[in-house]
Amino acid sequence: MSEQKTSGDGKELFPELSSADKKRYVASATDRITKYRWVIVALLFTAMVINYIDRQTLGLMKADLSEEFSWSEQDYANAIFWFQAAYAASYLVWGRVMDRIGVRWGLGMAFAIWQIAHIAHAGMRSLTGFIIARAALGIGEGGGFPGSIKAVAEWFPKKERAFATGLFNAGTNIGAIVTPLVVPAIVLAWGWQAAFIVTGLGGLIWLPVWFLLYRRPQENKHVSEAELAHITQDPEEPEEKVDWRLILRRRETWAFAIGKFLTDPIWWMFLFWLPDFLGKQHGLDLKSFGPPLIAIYLISDVGSVSGGWLSGKFMNRGWSINRSRKTTMFLCGLLALPMVFAGQLSNLWVAVAIIGIATAAHQGFSANLYTLPSDVFPRGAVGTVVGLGGMLGGIGGMFMAQYAGYILDRVGNYTPIFMVCAFAYLIALTVIHLLMPRMDRVILEPSTTTV
Repeated sequence: MSEQKTSGDGKELFPELSSADKKRYVASATDRITKYRWVIVALLFTAMVINYIDRQTLGLMKADLSEEFSWSEQDYANAIFWFQAAYAASYLVWGRVMDRIGVRWGLGMAFAIWQIAHIAHAGMRSLTGFIIARAALGIGEGGGFPGSIKAVAEWFPKKERAFATGLFNAGTNIGAIVTPLVVPAIVLAWGWQAAFIVTGLGGLIWLPVWFLLYRRPQENKHVSEAELAHITQDPEEPEEKVDWRLILRRRETWAFAIGKFLTDPIWWMFLFWLPDFLGKQHGLDLKSFGPPLIAIYLISDVGSVSGGWLSGKFMNRGWSINRSRKTTMFLCGLLALPMVFAGQLSNLWVAVAIIGIATAAHQGFSANLYTLPSDVFPRGAVGTVVGLGGMLGGIGGMFMAQYAGYILDRVGNYTPIFMVCAFAYLIALTVIHLLMPRMDRVILEPSTTTV
């Protein structure tokens, strides 16, 4: 690097310094670790905020739209079912796309699709139309998490990945908080169509910012050599394209995928049915269920960040990745158990506290579950494994949608649904541990031991 550090107009900086002092200054600036990886987390966080505003808008207006279009509980469940079906199928495809073309273009394309689909809801006038719009939304949103997890794997060493994942995943909770603050005001002022248009157009601002700021760390001029060394501190792995068949043969693949199948539907239930639960059980409506929803998702935000932080803390104490991740997930599973009682409580705020802790437990569990592919698989397989797990999570969400619609039509209350939610995490952790008792590094070669 030149000893003559200049400003943008070509003038020499610090002309009063001697040549030796200037050289020491430049060397110090070169060695100084930058923090650009946290800018990447901020971008991913913002994408998740927008993602969840788009995802939750329909659920927030369920009662009003059901009345306007004469939807039954099963009709609404069917709209959610087809969103989940499209999400599940596209999640798998997007995982492969991220591995093939990279995060910058892959996530950018996914974002554009889901945002346009969200805006298109405003033009629908029938259940079939809403199902088509929801399916298109699912196709785009299926790329959100595979792209984000792939970006974290590119930008963070293993010891920071769960925390970084928890941070960007906290955007899902902020999106769920912003939605009941913004959408009811828009609906009451301009009607339900405006809710999709205003939030959709506002969210599109993210797209050019993403393309402007995102590059891989090795290609990014804002990353110092010290930060790049920090990012790449783990043993170097060649990012080779991996055959599907090798991935599908691994127990570790199915540990992650079944974990997603069992736990993702619980979050979908919270997202799509909580406003309805608050309305049916506690008499709230579009004007009044904002504060309880905000409280629930604020609590869940704490879980998202704390879950990633806690496993990292354990690792800093010398615990293995296996022990750190699973201990944190076990604690989160215990915190979800009181959900058994949430549907039987008459006190609104006690129910809110129990549900809020359960959503926090989900987010803490999920932050660690999402890191498992990057913990054990080579980078060239991470997007594909995450995509497969997301597909199974979406399929689980399809079952949950039909189950919730059936229970609400036949039983008329949420207790059976909440019982499933309470035990899902400990069951999932048991399956994960049986399939992956040690989180050993996976070597994907034809001679690899199969399931």
